Amino acid sequence: MTGLIVQEWIEESGGAEQVLDGLRSALPDARVACLWNDDQTRFPAHTVDESWLARTPLRGRKALSLPLMSGTWRRGWGSLEPEWVVTSSYVFAHHAGFGTSRGIPKFSYVHTPARYLWEPDLDSRTVVPLAGLARAYLRGVDRRASASSGSLAANSAFVRDRIRRAWDRDARVIHPPVDAASIASVPDWSVHLAPAERELLESLPDRGFLMAASRLVPYKRHDAVIRMGAHLGIPVVVAGSGPERERLDALAASAPVPVHVLGRVSDELMRALFQRALAFVFPPVEDFGIIPVEAMAAGCPVIVNRVGGAAESVIDGVTGVHYDPDDPSGFAAAVEAVRAIAPDAARARALEFDETRFVAEVRDWVLGDQAVASSRPNSVASARG
Repeated sequence: MTGLIVQEWIEESGGAEQVLDGLRSALPDARVACLWNDDQTRFPAHTVDESWLARTPLRGRKALSLPLMSGTWRRGWGSLEPEWVVTSSYVFAHHAGFGTSRGIPKFSYVHTPARYLWEPDLDSRTVVPLAGLARAYLRGVDRRASASSGSLAANSAFVRDRIRRAWDRDARVIHPPVDAASIASVPDWSVHLAPAERELLESLPDRGFLMAASRLVPYKRHDAVIRMGAHLGIPVVVAGSGPERERLDALAASAPVPVHVLGRVSDELMRALFQRALAFVFPPVEDFGIIPVEAMAAGCPVIVNRVGGAAESVIDGVTGVHYDPDDPSGFAAAVEAVRAIAPDAARARALEFDETRFVAEVRDWVLGDQAVASSRPNSVASARG
């Protein structure tokens, strides 16, 4: 069957983009529809359809575009008439029409019901634009749209619980794809570095630093890792780019321990850093958290917030440690515990989340014998996982 994969928008990197790649691997003949595409090299141009927003000054301006997204998705665009639709949603992509009103089967992979609406304390990037009545109105629109979103899959049990609270629906759990086998297959990623990257790596403390990495936005809480390192007297390395860079540079300059804010790094350097780090520290309350699994695949123990999806992949005391990032009294015990983590145990756990598992589970969900009957857009039948 020829289908359509719906993605909020496409960026050069990110967890949603990794899921999109995994969906295309599972469903290789599908086209892609998005609000705008900022990575023109990812897929052949003729297989990607952008919305009208991509041709306006609102392109890429997520907060300002938010009030227009639901209507844009519900109406669809162009002459697309797929045999089925799979949405990859963390804002309003699950609202997508594209013929589902005529009974086309629909499957909604949910990274989270929009945190901007349902969990604003966790992600404040649109708190001001969505104050008061605007949030209440969009919550109503979102809840109604969820009832016609077909079969639901959540990216973690944590998100499945959030779906139940926000939408009063259930979902199966399909954890996101991770390139775990590829990462775990290389004993020493430093040998794959360009000379400048190798020089940078060798300038950092040898197996004696706490590491943080991801987009530099407030809710990722890289500042909490810097404070943890300062509290324990352990150097910190932060990899990533984003609007928090200037503030993190200032924190690094004033920290009582060496703090290296590297900016965006190559995949090879990221993996070499995992292999040199004392621990990868992940303090946000995250929907799932792909990067902690990538760290484990490289043999790196992980310290994650005990609340959130990352606590599902990290086995406390076996592949890492669950902690409270706001309780300094537990920092020393967490670091001491990860010193005893066996790299092989971390790698073995990460392999359970490899992309091959994701591809098989998505194909069973979308193309399985019972898939079409359980995913008609007017059905609210639960898919329990």
